[in-house]
Amino acid sequence: MNRLNRAELQERNRAKVLAAAREEFTERGFRDAKIDGIAERAELTRGAVYSNFPGKRALYFAVLADLAERAPEPPHPEPDRTAREALSAFARAWVARLPLATDERPGPARLGMDLMSEVIVDERTRRPFTQLMKLDAILLGLALERLRPPATSDGRMVCVAEAALTTLHGASQMAAAAPGFIEPFNVVGICERLADLDLGDVWQPPHIPYIPQARPADEQWSPPPAVDVIRGGPARLAGDGVVAILGLHRLEAAEEAVRAAAPGATVTAVLVTGDPGELAPLARLAIADLCNCLRQAFPPSAWPRLQVVYDESGTLAAAAGVPAVSDGTEVAVRVEAGRIVARADGRGACHAAASAGGAASAAQAQPSPTRHHG
Repeated sequence: MNRLNRAELQERNRAKVLAAAREEFTERGFRDAKIDGIAERAELTRGAVYSNFPGKRALYFAVLADLAERAPEPPHPEPDRTAREALSAFARAWVARLPLATDERPGPARLGMDLMSEVIVDERTRRPFTQLMKLDAILLGLALERLRPPATSDGRMVCVAEAALTTLHGASQMAAAAPGFIEPFNVVGICERLADLDLGDVWQPPHIPYIPQARPADEQWSPPPAVDVIRGGPARLAGDGVVAILGLHRLEAAEEAVRAAAPGATVTAVLVTGDPGELAPLARLAIADLCNCLRQAFPPSAWPRLQVVYDESGTLAAAAGVPAVSDGTEVAVRVEAGRIVARADGRGACHAAASAGGAASAAQAQPSPTRHHG
């Protein structure tokens, strides 16, 4: 038998730790689970566990993310659904995975019971989680907008998505804290009716004192292969469009790129973090949970006009000319004909790069007056 190289051995040990941690968390719950117990189950040392994961909470997030990403691909729904029908189906898919009052506590359905308490306990997780929920609402809202009647084509539906996700996350917490209290069909009915509400939701450009100007550029664009986690396939990075490098404190800026980009342009949000050990699996979990329900409820033709790519290693960010990243990163580049023709950084960068002119106009553009928004 061939000996494993170092990378293969590390990958095998990581898989063994994840499997052992899933057993430990399922049987004992997050609070009572022990790293020593996980190491013993994995037949590894305590040090081997910590060499793959920085702590128990990071390991817990990774276990939940791994389970969410391994969910079987559902059949795609018919393309003629209305926004109301799709939101109802989304809610049904969500409540179907909640633990039942009759479930024994040890079991996969109750594995995520401690997630929210672990998010709440630390500002380092609360702030990124807030932005992940913002991104989830943007993705769901964009999908709903693609199914709305033509007469309401100008309406934004992100606020409806926020209300639906608030309802569904609340139902999840009540199912964990007070099993049997909430009637799942009532939750579905509430979410279905939300699609018909007029919340006065209108898109407004960024309300910040200063929006940076996109700077003309002429740089080769050679991105590495990446996966669009919304569609579960290779990301389309070679074509014309906008690529936004976003730290986990700036995810809501992805909507600015989508709203400002030209029709037909590909918009990609590249997620980066200064804490890949703990926050990267939290991001994977939040988006996988959303996508699992989205794919069951919305036909592919209605999936949001936004690609989402994880860049834990920073290689895609580096290809975009961003050698160092943090959770506060916001850099956007405009790509045309295989070259970066404009770039912007800082708050408002997504809007600036997406609304910049083409390659020729970008090269000739004169600085314009600073825009202020009331």
